[in-house]
Amino acid sequence: MKDTPENEKKIEEDENKINNKVSVDSSATVTNGSTAGSTCSDAEVKLTPLERLTHDLNNDPKCTKEITLGKRIGFYRIRGELGSGNFSQVKMGIHALTREKVAIKILDKTKLDQKTQRLLSREIANMDKLHHPNIIRLYEVVETLAKLHMVMEYACGGEVFTKISNEGKLSEAESKLLFSQVIAAVEHMHEQNIIHRDLKAENLFYASPVLVKVGDFGFSTISRPDQTLSTFCGSPPYAAPELFKDESYFGSYVDIWALGIMLYFMVTGIMPFRAETVAKLKKCILDGSYTIPSYISDSCQFLIRSMLKHIPHDRFTITEIKRSEWLRDQNFPQAFEPYNLNPTPQNQSKELSKEESEARQVLKDLGITEQHLLNSNSQESRSSITGSYRIVLHRIQKKHSGVVEGMMEQPRDLHIYDNKKNSKKLAQHSKLCTIL
Repeated sequence: MKDTPENEKKIEEDENKINNKVSVDSSATVTNGSTAGSTCSDAEVKLTPLERLTHDLNNDPKCTKEITLGKRIGFYRIRGELGSGNFSQVKMGIHALTREKVAIKILDKTKLDQKTQRLLSREIANMDKLHHPNIIRLYEVVETLAKLHMVMEYACGGEVFTKISNEGKLSEAESKLLFSQVIAAVEHMHEQNIIHRDLKAENLFYASPVLVKVGDFGFSTISRPDQTLSTFCGSPPYAAPELFKDESYFGSYVDIWALGIMLYFMVTGIMPFRAETVAKLKKCILDGSYTIPSYISDSCQFLIRSMLKHIPHDRFTITEIKRSEWLRDQNFPQAFEPYNLNPTPQNQSKELSKEESEARQVLKDLGITEQHLLNSNSQESRSSITGSYRIVLHRIQKKHSGVVEGMMEQPRDLHIYDNKKNSKKLAQHSKLCTIL
């Protein structure tokens, strides 16, 4: 389902109906734990938003039907599909308490082998560690008997790959703006010893015309700078030469190579290494045979060649990329202040940051009490209360840092978070890993 004006209007009408019903429910009174709708002459209180939602989830036939049909999970109403893969779908969701739009990656647990389950557990753990304005944030994991739902930040503008494929290359000015954000995001990952291993334009998403976010951590892993890896992951056109040599490799250098390919694609609209088969593509990459169009500035050409060095240790480091002439005077967004993944109850926590204190007040207004926080504290990301906390805190952090999102028309191709269904045949025939 596309986000057309008609669909948006229909969604608003549906939400208004629910809000009208909620307003009726909120006039009901509860006393000493009695159920909504009861009457009592003692002290009467209106239901909080959380209590109204809980009441509806337990008693409203419409909510029950939506849950049965898979149109509602936890605190989220599920809307149209954003993308799909071999074992997963990605759908838009709306958080019932905060009205935040999210992306929900839905995986069929019955189709996941042990290797895929390990990758999934690693993806969740790695995303939990990242808190940067240019990285998609994980809010919550909701699990049922048959499915697992990863609730993530939603970037409304679609893939950078889709825009370039449809509209052509970006200007160098726009490329500088976006690429500096990607560099800042990758620097944050590497500082946490997280290697992405699937950096590409298909995994870079517009949150606004001037803001992009790196997503899809399905192949990410933990690796210190002095450690080598042996699992070959990613998309062949972005694969570094060492990945084709059946030898161990240093993860950070593989990410740097992919960044070089990404920059080339941004400023030219084509890939530096192109071939009809993986075998021919492998030869091109190992031979290092590519050319850069003459209309690309000398400083940009120099940066691309400095990242696409065949010998991994010869490639520019993140620091050298940031100091390059082409990126001179560019802004590299800083990470958000580290935050508690779980909303520790006030009486058990150290001094809260300004953002955390503000988030607690919002939670309180929604009816989420200290007891709710205490009960959810041991469940990490697998708690609706924790998910609500992370959504509220992230919204506040973005507001305080001046991050502005939205204001983009929805692209025709909405396969943005997991675009493997429409991947090129070249990638489908790769001997490298394929993503979920």
